[in-house]
Amino acid sequence: MNRRQMLTRTAQAAAAFTILPSWARGQAPSDQLTRAVIGTGSKGMGHVAGTEPGMNNSSPSRLVAVCDVDEAHLAQALSGRAGVTGYKDFRDLLAKTDANIIHIATPPHWHGLMALAAAEAGRDIWCEKPMTRTIGEGRKVMEAVRRNGTIFRLNTWFRFTGASALFGDAFYGAGVPARDLRKLVIGDVLGGPLTVTVGAGTGFDWKLPLWMGQQNLAPQTPPAGLDYDLWLGPAPWKPYNAARVHQSFRGYWDYDAGGLGDMGQHYLDAFQYILGKDDTSPVEITPDSDPQPADAVIPWRKVTLAYADGTKIILDGVGKDTALMQGSKGQVRANFQSDITGLKAKVDALPNPPVQLDDFSEAVRTRKSFGLNERNGFRSCTLVNLSSIAVRLGRKLRFDPDKLVFVGDEEANRMIFQPMRAPWALPDGGA
Repeated sequence: MNRRQMLTRTAQAAAAFTILPSWARGQAPSDQLTRAVIGTGSKGMGHVAGTEPGMNNSSPSRLVAVCDVDEAHLAQALSGRAGVTGYKDFRDLLAKTDANIIHIATPPHWHGLMALAAAEAGRDIWCEKPMTRTIGEGRKVMEAVRRNGTIFRLNTWFRFTGASALFGDAFYGAGVPARDLRKLVIGDVLGGPLTVTVGAGTGFDWKLPLWMGQQNLAPQTPPAGLDYDLWLGPAPWKPYNAARVHQSFRGYWDYDAGGLGDMGQHYLDAFQYILGKDDTSPVEITPDSDPQPADAVIPWRKVTLAYADGTKIILDGVGKDTALMQGSKGQVRANFQSDITGLKAKVDALPNPPVQLDDFSEAVRTRKSFGLNERNGFRSCTLVNLSSIAVRLGRKLRFDPDKLVFVGDEEANRMIFQPMRAPWALPDGGA
């Protein structure tokens, strides 16, 4: 399909099903929501089975369709599931099914285009992290979700810790609820400007070498049943090698950003909320890395993200055990270790921050924005993408958080909207 045909087909799907939720087309609000899952590999099977955190709530949705370019993955997803229809092409799924919710569990190089198509077809979206592989794709998804009135949820939940029975008390190795760290910031208990370090104290560092890519891959023949051309989609064409696809795709810049793409938004979104930065982005990004290959991701040492008010987030990839948060009045480490006497008691005495909507089914039924949505999800994914660009270019970058462009760096700006392989393209050519 060329771009015009793809857009026409998406428009036809939207016209057939309209952009209204299904109960506005005759289904009662009390009826069960339905979902379709695109991408049924190891992570996608959690969406298929309904075991992802937040899916097994009081109002679970019913699976009606699955989609995967690998016949083996698709067969696994369909096995034992009567009444579920399988598709190889996500465009067919959108055109032929009327699922309320589209789950996107593909590699990140597909997230942007699939979320755009789902939004234009009037579907609500549950998207895996990172939200998109580039800043430009994220901006387009955010605009499409707003324009079509759809509900968007990003699949990371650590901003809700300490405030929700659904999502537990603490995020990863921090041993501290996000809610309580947010209270520290609101109450100015640590002073400012604050420095957050994501490193060995949270377990972030072990993911970086795990997702190192292989260089100089030898061409191989794609296995029968895998549509490798469709798997690549908008990514540059490169000869098939098993290391590029499925569980090891994260080690290649064309599809993701290594351990940063895999786990970065889990940590960064939580701290973005904690610091009260949901509506802005850093102005300076400083990497510490050996030169990165053009294709494979290799480990890096550190990225420092600095905001206009002096707040900093440091991604520490070399495993130093440092304070989670440090301010002018003191620090807090994992498990509420601190140089401030009685810190936990001080936190408990502070009022709780405003409640975030953390039940996606409720968001879909009430048409209220989910707590982690296209707006703040775009901002925390921008943290991932800013770090990725700085590491790849190997130099300090300046960024305008309002215009969403780099300052005085055209090479960096070309990485905001990265070219897509024909016939795939963003609306308006990525302008």
